[in-house]
Amino acid sequence: MEILRPYVEQVLHPALVSLGIAESNWKSMIAPSRERFMGDLSLPCFAFAKQLGMAPNLIAEKLQSMIEPTEVIDEINSTSGYLNFKVSPIWLASYVASGQIRVGDATGEYPSGDRAVLIEHTSANPNGPFHVGRARNAILGDTLVRLHRLHGNDVRAEYYVDDMGKQVAVLAWALANLSAERVEEILSDREPLNELWKNKADHERVRWYQAAQVLRNDDDYKEDIEREIAAMVHASENGDDKVLASFENAYQPVLDGMLQTLGRLGIYFDEFTKESLFVTNGDVSKVMQKLTELDIHGVADNGAEYLDLGARGLKGKTEFYFRRGDGSSLYATRDIAYHIWKFTQCDNLINILGEDHKLQSKQVSLTLTEMGYKTPEVLFYSFIKLPEGKMSTRRGNVVFMDDLLEEAKAHAAEVVKEIRTDYTDQQISQIAEAVGTSAVRFNIIKVSPDKGFTFRWEEALSFDSDSAPFIMYSHTRSRSIAKKCHDLGVDLSRINDIDTSNIPDSMYELLRIIACHNDVLARSVKQNRPNLFASQLLNLANYYNGFYRDCKVIQGGKVNHSFLAISEIASQLLKSGMIGLGITPLEQM
Repeated sequence: MEILRPYVEQVLHPALVSLGIAESNWKSMIAPSRERFMGDLSLPCFAFAKQLGMAPNLIAEKLQSMIEPTEVIDEINSTSGYLNFKVSPIWLASYVASGQIRVGDATGEYPSGDRAVLIEHTSANPNGPFHVGRARNAILGDTLVRLHRLHGNDVRAEYYVDDMGKQVAVLAWALANLSAERVEEILSDREPLNELWKNKADHERVRWYQAAQVLRNDDDYKEDIEREIAAMVHASENGDDKVLASFENAYQPVLDGMLQTLGRLGIYFDEFTKESLFVTNGDVSKVMQKLTELDIHGVADNGAEYLDLGARGLKGKTEFYFRRGDGSSLYATRDIAYHIWKFTQCDNLINILGEDHKLQSKQVSLTLTEMGYKTPEVLFYSFIKLPEGKMSTRRGNVVFMDDLLEEAKAHAAEVVKEIRTDYTDQQISQIAEAVGTSAVRFNIIKVSPDKGFTFRWEEALSFDSDSAPFIMYSHTRSRSIAKKCHDLGVDLSRINDIDTSNIPDSMYELLRIIACHNDVLARSVKQNRPNLFASQLLNLANYYNGFYRDCKVIQGGKVNHSFLAISEIASQLLKSGMIGLGITPLEQM
């Protein structure tokens, strides 16, 4: 609770000085309390033990005895070496009522800061539909975009289109060489194309890609196919317009289908940048020339050129190849050119990458540093697995996002039908779509990015108290209260007074969560951890429901304006936070 910090520092300073601790670095040690029952802010006293010759718990107890509660600080206690401070209910209620708890704008329409951020995410090879494993990148990336906007940053969401790699070449080769009948013959042992997706190019064309993958492992075909694909890739890497056009004709319908799926999840991009741009505009050639001039430049026996990044501390694979023996560029070279260009577009750059890209990312950062450029922040995420193993488009071992979203919608529709028997089919469909897609997003967001997890249908579609539907229902409950008050003649725009003489415990606990809302948002953005804000929104919904239970806004036909004011503030934070996480805020469920 950062609003409490200056008051805590004010009372701590003289107490610490009297104990003989004059340096000010103790201020950076003050942090949110580990447990809510302890307080709102805590000072760990372990760092003082050696200097004072006292045990940390005795130091905390001594400080507690020296500091009196104030108008702002209601309680001071010590627990296992921590000195804890809890905010005054009366002061906190007055602070919240003053309107100083900012409600952000997750749409980014009105950025309040001057920090320009470019977030590159998803950038999946356009060779087939999105599966659940790929979707973690897109959902994490889009959520970071939204949270940065909620925080006030000017954000650009970027998709880097791999329009010249081997994956696209395989697809282009397959479309040029295989008939529909031949594809189905090759894939006869697999499930046929789902009828739902027969007119969706990403689902249709992935079968060509998968058929080509089968042939590439067939001794009768693989040698000729590999030679043809390698020639196509080589031509693309040298900026061959004809080959690049054939690649685009192959992947664009697939990319369009992928974007349609992402749009259903509320994921959109501001810019699409093609990898080939940096070959055709000369940037890659300039990068290769600069790299040859570096002290750590080397040449292999086959004429390929590299940087010896081991000389800069890299462990493991230390040779960073940037040019083949025939003079063509590698993906890594084009990635360097892309990063240099991206830094001309923003103040801060964030990449969303799977954990298998850690070495490549380190190589790129070391190379950029060697060339005198800034390096990006990177959010690495662990992979999602199926119960039987890792997902792979190449092997056909996937759960497609389109199928998951359909399943989620159908499951949500059944729940809505049971609860709302008076709703029309159209109402049920609209609510089910919003609930289903929100549930799937939240199932991924709420897990820390560095933690892998196994995808299970029952968890993805859960409507329990740690789910998106729970948050959505809390918000619709707040809107239902507001509507009833409006119908009773209350002008909601003029409700802001809070009666500080009557603060029930559940109202106080809700106020404490509200006061921490933007602290958690800032921490989530700074640490690139959307799961922190997901937990905050769950807490807000939980404590709002406790407040709703104990603090009746309407009782006996009369409106408690103080409780209504708190309900409206919580409702606004729930809505803006839901938009920040990509959860659809509904007026009714």
